[in-house]
Amino acid sequence: MAKLAGVSQTTVSLVLGGNKQGIVIQEATRQRVLEAARTLGYVPDPAARRLAAASNNLLGVFSFTATFPTDPAHSYYPFLVGVEREAAERGFDLVLFTGSSSGGGRAAAPGALERVRLADGCLLFGRHVPTEPLRRLVDDGFPLVHVGRRDEIAELAWVGADYVAASSEVVSHLVAAGHRRVVLVREDDDAPASTDRERGFREGLAPAEGSVVRVGAPADELTAEWVRARRAEGVTAFVAEETDTGAVWRALHAAVTAAGLRAPDDLSLALLGSPPPDLPLATPVTGFDIPRAELGTAAVRALTDLLAGQRPGATLARCAFRPGATSGPPPPGESP
Repeated sequence: MAKLAGVSQTTVSLVLGGNKQGIVIQEATRQRVLEAARTLGYVPDPAARRLAAASNNLLGVFSFTATFPTDPAHSYYPFLVGVEREAAERGFDLVLFTGSSSGGGRAAAPGALERVRLADGCLLFGRHVPTEPLRRLVDDGFPLVHVGRRDEIAELAWVGADYVAASSEVVSHLVAAGHRRVVLVREDDDAPASTDRERGFREGLAPAEGSVVRVGAPADELTAEWVRARRAEGVTAFVAEETDTGAVWRALHAAVTAAGLRAPDDLSLALLGSPPPDLPLATPVTGFDIPRAELGTAAVRALTDLLAGQRPGATLARCAFRPGATSGPPPPGESP
């Protein structure tokens, strides 16, 4: 392999071992070694890699969110509870890469992800992830598990929730109540969690009609006037997606309130997920609950499987439907 790549055997060992020593290796050299490994069909021995890596039982947690989710009010916090419990059960300590948030200012910086090599393997959180830095880590054989479905890199392991089935169940509930015009409001991006929810929304619609509205600035675009205009068009049910910020739901709920409307008397509201913990409501919201702590546990198990040289199976957890009290039949005179 060294001959094919035109480098020394020491360089090959450094590249394939993840270069934990931090020795400067030019990117072109590293790519030649990796290409030679692929050409020769090199498959690293898991046991040998563990010995070479001098494992110290540390699992990393890297978040691409705006704020690292250590606040109990953060939507990702329950995932961390599951992560911590399972890591402790398996005898691992955690390394929290808090500088990965925008508060640390280094999430998108070149080489930011390379810091996770300080741990034996790493868990990743976030709606949006940088594909190329992740691909380099995966190509190097560094153990990674993303919490949430990701298909951009086939070799990247992940655990996720079945948002398609859960979203379909929520919308089917609205349709069964008699709603025939339903609108979904979602963020204007293509995060897998959003596309899965939209797919479930469409699957649950029949025989109703539905439309999808993408918003880039929810607080500015979702206004009382917007809600009244949709109601004038015959929309009787509004559905929002849950995100880590809760921005769409916050804006929709505020717009309905500003329009002087109440759910479920004047319209029905549903949330594809759970409302933000810091936004307490008088009545429970129709939607579904994500098994966050259980997914955190599953993520640690998947990561430790990778560390043991095993490929973990896919985990797609079921979300529990929540009937809530914000949905009901359409207002009188608007039933089909």
